[in-house]
Amino acid sequence: MTTIGIIGGGQLGLMLAEQARTLATEVRCIALDPAPDAPAFAACGERIVGRFDDPAAVEELCRRSDVVTYEFENVPGEILIPLCEKYRIPQGYRPLYDSQDRLREKQNARDHGLQTPDFRAVDDEDSLRRAVAELGLPAVLKTRAMGYDGHGQALLRTEADIEKALPLVAVPSILEEFVPFDFEASVVMVADERRVVSFPIGRNVHRDGILDLCFVPAGRNAGVLERMRVESERFMRACGYRGILAIEYFVRGEAFYFNEMAPRPHNSGHYTIEGATTNQFRELARYLVGEELHTPELAAPTVMKNILGQDLAAAERIAARVAAEKRTDVHVHFYGKTESRPKRKMGHITFVGATPETYARCWANDFVK
Repeated sequence: MTTIGIIGGGQLGLMLAEQARTLATEVRCIALDPAPDAPAFAACGERIVGRFDDPAAVEELCRRSDVVTYEFENVPGEILIPLCEKYRIPQGYRPLYDSQDRLREKQNARDHGLQTPDFRAVDDEDSLRRAVAELGLPAVLKTRAMGYDGHGQALLRTEADIEKALPLVAVPSILEEFVPFDFEASVVMVADERRVVSFPIGRNVHRDGILDLCFVPAGRNAGVLERMRVESERFMRACGYRGILAIEYFVRGEAFYFNEMAPRPHNSGHYTIEGATTNQFRELARYLVGEELHTPELAAPTVMKNILGQDLAAAERIAARVAAEKRTDVHVHFYGKTESRPKRKMGHITFVGATPETYARCWANDFVK
């Protein structure tokens, strides 16, 4: 039996542990999380309740595991780097390091041939105003570290916006050129030493900085999406990354711009559990235990809807309807979080066989306030 250790006990760890059970290899999982009721604990054979910045807790997880992965980006490097030399952490630290600082992340993407919005480092009000003078408005100000789901960023359109955003530059930040994109998309890949497999690309729709809907296939310029896939796979290989990587892009006309990356399963890839012939969690688990990767194919047009705290009541009504009608085309996932609050990810729903039009006609009104 192979034991997979997961640093992080959120919904990504939960779904990884669930999918690891489906492999030919006999697998058990153990997760580390500071919350005693972390979602992943429900699917893991063992748990460690401890902080991610506690070296003893992280090393205990490594000692009790055959192979270790992480389900979020902000694992402290000073803890993980030395452990990569002592234990089997096959994704290593490098993709985490490259993704943990937005300035370093953008420069790394550019150095490896991906097009990015123009950007400048910002450390105080003076450097912010110089960057605005060079890039112009509108522009997007982001903290360089710890930003996600719209946190730590502000869209600057006017002088008043600059004044309101000044508290952000209390920490190192980055100003990025605003890209008036046609749509957003993400590429989710899993790579081993032999090859890279990519999942069908979806069109992402955000609400308040958080992913709301993913439509697969993207239904837009197929040529651009194919170039995006090819360039993403080339980038992953050029950087020497292994395991899982998701890259988010802005698409405008025939061009696509690197936005950010994550070396973990990605929210936009949740549709793959039912909407594809294999899924991001299963392929990551295959990589971790040394099984051959499978090539994913789209099972049917699919829509994935994120369930945030404010959507929970509607999702529960849909779950009851699906159960009563014994539907096999709608799959409601609740993450088992004990506290619901607005903008917290509580689950997702996958509508297999749905197009954007059928989703809008049959389901979208359930979530209208």
